[in-house]
Amino acid sequence: MRRPAGRPSWILLYLVGLWTAPVLVAQPMPTVPDQAKRQEAANLFQEGKRLEALPLLEDLATAEPKNPNVLVALAACLVEHAATLPDYQGGGKERLRARELLDRGWELGDRSTLAMNLSQLLKQLPESGAIHFSADSQVEQAMRAGETAFSRRDFAEALRHYSKALELEPGNYSAALFIGNTYDRQNELAKAAEWYERAIQLDPNIETAYRYYADMLAKQGDWRKSRAMLIHAAVAEPYNRIVWRELKAWAALNNTRINEVLVGVPAEGDAAAIWRPYREVRLRWQKDDVFKKRFAKESEYRHSLPEEAEALTAAAENLEKLGSAEKLAAGHALDLLLQLHKAGLIEAYVLFSLGDAGIAHDYEGFRAANRNRLEDYLERFVVPAASVQKAR
Repeated sequence: MRRPAGRPSWILLYLVGLWTAPVLVAQPMPTVPDQAKRQEAANLFQEGKRLEALPLLEDLATAEPKNPNVLVALAACLVEHAATLPDYQGGGKERLRARELLDRGWELGDRSTLAMNLSQLLKQLPESGAIHFSADSQVEQAMRAGETAFSRRDFAEALRHYSKALELEPGNYSAALFIGNTYDRQNELAKAAEWYERAIQLDPNIETAYRYYADMLAKQGDWRKSRAMLIHAAVAEPYNRIVWRELKAWAALNNTRINEVLVGVPAEGDAAAIWRPYREVRLRWQKDDVFKKRFAKESEYRHSLPEEAEALTAAAENLEKLGSAEKLAAGHALDLLLQLHKAGLIEAYVLFSLGDAGIAHDYEGFRAANRNRLEDYLERFVVPAASVQKAR
């Protein structure tokens, strides 16, 4: 994907999932006490006990200020601790400190999924670092109380507060999502699934519930349904890098890989005759006011979905007229173009593989009427089915 997500994330507290646990790598010649402390911190973090891990990681970061893995783990713990602070200002400062630690960890070499995902989310924060869940003060209070309880692993109390928030504001996506995640953490999987699905119904165009549901399913060894949920997540937010990192992790666990689908349009040269219709369409859109007629409310030209799709369709139709020998000489890229054309999936390909800022502008409108086509494209061309079946 070529454009980062523009939507602020709904969630920071529950970031660590199946593929984002840190590795607390020691610096050369650590002391014996530091080794024991590091192991204890790693164990607590892996168990989701971040508040308990926090003071240990603070000490380790002081002793090893250039250990990138310690800095990233400390940042993740600070994010969780921020949720327990009673005031917005304190929580905001804690998250901003976490962001600084992540930047240092990145500079020192931590390129983990945890570091990338958490950095992406924290960079979307406002200047204050504060997070708000609702304009209704009572709902906001209930959600913050739920976060505090969840951070302390008081799941019954967290459910009580999240349920109150949802009762006051039935359309609150975060409340439904957090209820699902709380049941997930208690291993009440049927209830977790029910609430993830409820969050999806509240807003099918947010990726988080799909991704958390996929994570839970993967832990159960249901790789097929986990894949389906991640495909839904990609359709919901196609330019969110977290989704694609999760898909790549799913593929790695299943001995396969995500396909980088790309029909390369050559520069002027040997293939010019084959690609002439493509270039003619692009030139007409840019020079003959086609864009202005199609997008009358937009004052400036931009690269658009209908322009690119029409141009690629023209090239595919031209290719269909050629003999088999000429098609063979054209190579794999044009064979791929023909497959996309025959499947009626050129628009989906353009949106996912060529989603520059101009084209991405057309995504939501296309998705509203063509969700099934987008999912079909990912199913057939991008996300291979699991090559092995295994339990986890």
